[in-house]
Amino acid sequence: MSDLLAPLKTNLLKFWGYSEFRPLQAEAMSAVLEHRDSLVVLPTGGGKSLCFQAPAVTMDGCAIVISPLISLMKDQVDSLQSCGVEAGFLNSTQSMEERRQVRRDFQDGRLKLLYLAPERIRSEDGYRLLADGNISFFAIDEAHCVSMWGHDFRPEYRELRTIREHCPNVAIHAYTATATEQVRNDIAEQLNLQDPEMQVGSFDRPNLAYTVAKRGKGKGREQIFEVLNRYRKESGVIYCLSRKEVEALSTELNIAGFSARPYHAGLDADVRQKNQDAFINDRVKTIVATVAFGMGIDKSNVRYVIHAALPASLENYQQESGRAGRDGLPAECVLLYSGADVTLWQQRINDQPDTAQPHSRRLLTQLLGYCESPVCRHRSLVRYFGQDLEADCGTQCDRCTTEQVDVPDALIVAQKILSSIHRQGQRFGATYTVQVLRGIEDARIKENGHADLSTFGLLKDHSEDHVTRWVGQLAGQGFLVREGEYSVLKITPPGRKVLKGEAEVRLTLPAGGRRASSSAKKEDVPIEHPELFEELRKLRKSIAEARAVPPYVICSDATLKAMTQLRPSSLESFAGVPGIGSHKKAEFGTMFVDAIVTWCVHNQVPTDAAAPTAAPPAPPRSRPHGSYQAERMFAEGLSIAEVAEKMGRAASTVSTYLSDYLTSKKVTDCTPWVSQRDRQDVEAAIEVMGARPLKPVFDHLQGRIGYDAIRIVATCWENRNRG
Repeated sequence: MSDLLAPLKTNLLKFWGYSEFRPLQAEAMSAVLEHRDSLVVLPTGGGKSLCFQAPAVTMDGCAIVISPLISLMKDQVDSLQSCGVEAGFLNSTQSMEERRQVRRDFQDGRLKLLYLAPERIRSEDGYRLLADGNISFFAIDEAHCVSMWGHDFRPEYRELRTIREHCPNVAIHAYTATATEQVRNDIAEQLNLQDPEMQVGSFDRPNLAYTVAKRGKGKGREQIFEVLNRYRKESGVIYCLSRKEVEALSTELNIAGFSARPYHAGLDADVRQKNQDAFINDRVKTIVATVAFGMGIDKSNVRYVIHAALPASLENYQQESGRAGRDGLPAECVLLYSGADVTLWQQRINDQPDTAQPHSRRLLTQLLGYCESPVCRHRSLVRYFGQDLEADCGTQCDRCTTEQVDVPDALIVAQKILSSIHRQGQRFGATYTVQVLRGIEDARIKENGHADLSTFGLLKDHSEDHVTRWVGQLAGQGFLVREGEYSVLKITPPGRKVLKGEAEVRLTLPAGGRRASSSAKKEDVPIEHPELFEELRKLRKSIAEARAVPPYVICSDATLKAMTQLRPSSLESFAGVPGIGSHKKAEFGTMFVDAIVTWCVHNQVPTDAAAPTAAPPAPPRSRPHGSYQAERMFAEGLSIAEVAEKMGRAASTVSTYLSDYLTSKKVTDCTPWVSQRDRQDVEAAIEVMGARPLKPVFDHLQGRIGYDAIRIVATCWENRNRG
């Protein structure tokens, strides 16, 4: 460990009770200590806030943190103060005297972090305030708000570029949990960052279990109730598209015996705040909300997030579903949708300015592609952000836990679908196309002359659900796009390669069985002595109420779980609990230790248990059994098509097995599986764009070569260059 990081690590343990950095934290903190501008993208729950909080404590002066929401400021400051860090905020909820005191504390050098809203800092008064203090650096939290391409654009954030004009010698650091490459570049440009250090963590959240399903009759109430029944004692969020639906669902949940409150912009501000406070302080278990709720909510013990309808985009979905499991414990994310959602979003898009509509329709198409793709949900999400996973998640999404059957002759089926779309002039949507393919003699189809097409009725032996599913899967794999107000199907360049028989396609149908449960219900969370865990939760709540802060400010569920495992009987051993710094030990240690010892004596359970022995690191993703079977065939020199035929699997599935084989055996020659021309083109793109992530290579090649071929070439290229 370098001398630069030594004081950081000391403060990390002293104030926050953690002995090690999380991925990319050390690199992000180093940029702050070295006074270099930076842009840091870490997923929710990845320790993003610590990337600027720990350096602020370590450096001279006070860090100015720009935060978009008053509730977020208060939560962050409460959490910092509970750790013993001197922090404050200035906003409209404070009295005049409270604001004066914070200003005095800042001017006198007593604060290490000061939180301000963007509107305040860009005012003349705000810049006068900054001139009166010693500023260590600026931290722009929720930085995606800067970008018009981001999912939560706020015009006032654009004006933060004036920070550079007023404080030219102070470094600026931007932090967000969700940002595509386009958004990252826009953030750096709009904030006028100078040669920023870019740190982008993995967008994958392995503790989240993703499920996507068509919404059932009755607005999916049974599906929603099924999830809530697994979490009777836990906190969760349900997102709805309209205020009316929020009110209706909240009422129904309470009638059914669940504890729920509504939240939307149409409520009186006091009512809205009371409902949010009740949820944050664990007085109510479920908040039913529009997207007006959520950004900056620091509640760490949210065990489920349900989208009762389609969100606005994959970026919104990543951000909103990411509010589950911030403590690192298992959590569940369920997305329910129907064609009615698509219609509603299309209507909303039509109301946007003409210049914004193409981008919004593109986002809707990408979201539908995610819903309908046969690919692992975790893999689909990270691919959207330009990254990839070594293998599918295995047990953490419905795609990997629901048995799927590969459709025989998937390429031929795909060609029939694409050919029909081509012969229809690429002027119709999915519903119409499915009717043509199934030979439905609809008046409109006859009028358009499409009953006379050679593709009319080509898939008449298949159900409407199956053909609709396949159209969606082709869109999800990038062979089709939906364009315009009516989601007209268009064939992409990779789709044209399918028509020529030059690309691999995977189409699937559910087999009706399940390989494993994908739900992250409470009993699946391994908590030793759950009765003690509940006792400690009650104690945490009483401490929080006495201090008028949310329970998670005292400590997270993960820290309580560690207490039940270690069961410390003294303040000395209590200090070894992860998440307990010296201030929390002094403030709350005696109360927790007394409760633990009392419970252990009463239940004859030994105290001061040894910390669990760290297991050897497991591979990030498990390999499916078929991967090992295919490996032997690849070693014999068989092609993808030959292995697919022998195994009775789709070529696209076998392609993922090949990727496993190339990685495990460090193969350097890809010519048995990729044409010489494609290999040369991909390697030339890699020389320009780098081997990972794959999306820049794919974009550089303008979609002419598919992801599977790019992955094969990139893996062999990496193996070769690693020597």
